[in-house]
Amino acid sequence: MTSLLLKNISVLVTMDGQRLELQDTNLLIKNGMIEAIGDRESMPFEADEVLDLKDHIVFPGLINTHHHFYQTLTRAVPKAQNANLFNWLVTLYPIWARLTPEDIRISTQTALSELALSGCTTASDHLYLFPNGSRLDDEIEAASQVGLRLHASRGSMSLGESKGGLPPDSVVDSEEEILKDSQRLIETYHDPAPGSMVQIVLAPCSPFSVTTELMRQSAVLAREYGVQLHTHLAETQDEEDFCLEMFGHKPVAYMQEVDWIGDDVWFAHSVHVKHDEIELYAHTGCGVAHCPSSNMRLASGIAPILEMLTMGVNVGIGVDGSASNDSSHLLAEARQAMLISRLGAGIKGASRSGEDAPPLMSARQALEMATRGGAAVLGREDIGSLEVGKCADLFAINLNRLDYAGALHDPVAAALFCAPQKVDLNIVGGNVVVKDGQMAAVNVPDLVRVHNQAAKRLLNG
Repeated sequence: MTSLLLKNISVLVTMDGQRLELQDTNLLIKNGMIEAIGDRESMPFEADEVLDLKDHIVFPGLINTHHHFYQTLTRAVPKAQNANLFNWLVTLYPIWARLTPEDIRISTQTALSELALSGCTTASDHLYLFPNGSRLDDEIEAASQVGLRLHASRGSMSLGESKGGLPPDSVVDSEEEILKDSQRLIETYHDPAPGSMVQIVLAPCSPFSVTTELMRQSAVLAREYGVQLHTHLAETQDEEDFCLEMFGHKPVAYMQEVDWIGDDVWFAHSVHVKHDEIELYAHTGCGVAHCPSSNMRLASGIAPILEMLTMGVNVGIGVDGSASNDSSHLLAEARQAMLISRLGAGIKGASRSGEDAPPLMSARQALEMATRGGAAVLGREDIGSLEVGKCADLFAINLNRLDYAGALHDPVAAALFCAPQKVDLNIVGGNVVVKDGQMAAVNVPDLVRVHNQAAKRLLNG
């Protein structure tokens, strides 16, 4: 197919520079890009395929800036249900050490299918352990069958227990092996061109699981090839204590020490950051992947996201791993971002009346983080909004459903304030990934069956 026309769209949310919300409009797609947007009079209806989206609201595709696909295999593990981050990790590391290449492929397709059904069109995944012959290639190959854009992060762990790190030595690799494989992956898969389906990111896991030298050398390699850098940072108070004891710096200062500051870097979480550290993010262009559900699940805290946005930091949303969120629903995560921000504002006094009361995050701000914000964090100008010349990445929801009854005076806000829904249509680069609420290229019942078998095997050893 070379052209697709979406006609009679009830509401089209562009998220462009003017933040237009168009009514009763059409959108024409040619060769994977948006060719035209306009009303019936200004646009012809000729196309290879026409979809009537009367009574639908259309948004730019959501962008997931942080995930761990493999963790769909270890959701709601009993011994990890009521643990903070460090105890949660110590419980799960031995289980993850049993992962196989087939587990990586199955979990990738499970996570991406769940994401697609929640409106996601681009996902960044952070795979940082490679037991039993597993490779990032397994994820990339499995993702190609689903149809979402993938930013595949070559994660790593090199600081095992014997060297003072948190992970057991059985799941860490040598710096030499990590850097060699990172270079191979960039040269094999990374596509920096507009409209690319795969980009490689270098992503040492965290300050408590990699050496200082690996952090420095990863930054050198990434900048040599022009790829982005990503890691977990300032997620918990335990991490701050570890960094002070191990490196003599708090997490953000440690990033400065290892040359991990710049507009080619984004950090997951950034819960425990102060005003001056947020200023540093804003001044240098560091991005943040906000993961509210995981931060709540692991009792990590409330990230100061409104302060970051006010100061000009690029902030996207991430569902985080499906063992610390237990879901991969990105629209639901945008809703959580809005609500937890309001909780944080309430703690600071927003429940009081008066001019000094802190502002509340709006539904449109949360949606913007999940679209334009995510694109900025990932360093992409071809996605994140619906504009002529950009990638045709979008999703649609039928407004005629019980969940939105009584809310259609503002359907844009309803998508966040009302219960999160599965989408009816998801298009990536002009290709239909979800149609009529069903995955187009994935047999979901079969996938669930084999996924549950793999999860049972992992948990039982």
